[in-house]
Amino acid sequence: MKGNALKKKIADGVNCVGGWVAIPNAFAVEIYASQGWDSVTVDMQHGASDINDVVPLLQAIRSGGDATPLVRVPWNDPAYIMRVLDAGAMGIICPMINTPAEAEALVRAGRYPPMGERSFGPFRAAQYGADYWQNANGEVLLFAMVETRQAVNNLEAILSVKGIDGVYVGPSDLSLSLGKPPTLDPTDSEVVAAIETIAATTRRRGLIAGVHTDQPKTALRRFAQGFQMCTILNDVRLLAVAAQQAVNEVRGKGPAAKAKTY
Repeated sequence: MKGNALKKKIADGVNCVGGWVAIPNAFAVEIYASQGWDSVTVDMQHGASDINDVVPLLQAIRSGGDATPLVRVPWNDPAYIMRVLDAGAMGIICPMINTPAEAEALVRAGRYPPMGERSFGPFRAAQYGADYWQNANGEVLLFAMVETRQAVNNLEAILSVKGIDGVYVGPSDLSLSLGKPPTLDPTDSEVVAAIETIAATTRRRGLIAGVHTDQPKTALRRFAQGFQMCTILNDVRLLAVAAQQAVNEVRGKGPAAKAKTY
């Protein structure tokens, strides 16, 4: 079985930059995935993709470059988890893991026996190698999303669950749970302290700390705080930002207008 490049990079000390796909179009994803990301995540929770989109999008990620294909499932539902793994996802990001029992449920769905209860049938994942079933438990990454006050309070217990590779922080939901406005770059002291605690606790356990960010500057700050995997916005927002910048420059609101080379 081909190894999980994202897992190896993080083990080697590389700070990994993740892409995030909300648009279920294989051509767009192929172009997007070829831009140098270490991983690209298909978002089934807050993106437009459903289960029928997963296979072509995972194929597009593989075709577009060397990014490791991940999926954020809609919920901690074995049916979704098992199907996207069979489709070839090399990692699962699972939302709203608030208790060790919920983390254990994620592991049961995402790992083959004896560690879990994943049913055998890797219809596309088997293309990664004839020995896929023998190595999947060690190569597929399982991330528990820590994005509530309850999850932060239960963090040590969640991280103690065998089979969990790390956590992924959703700053907007974490902010909401702590009674603050949703944002990918919180400045409230309580939210900032919670994010720093998550990174430090996860790293102390030898597990992977991932987080969603709003821009490269925020990602660099998160790396300095101990996170090893940072996602920068998603394809929708990056498309909107690039288009807006181009329009603003033509209308005299950016650097191009000041240059006046015409």
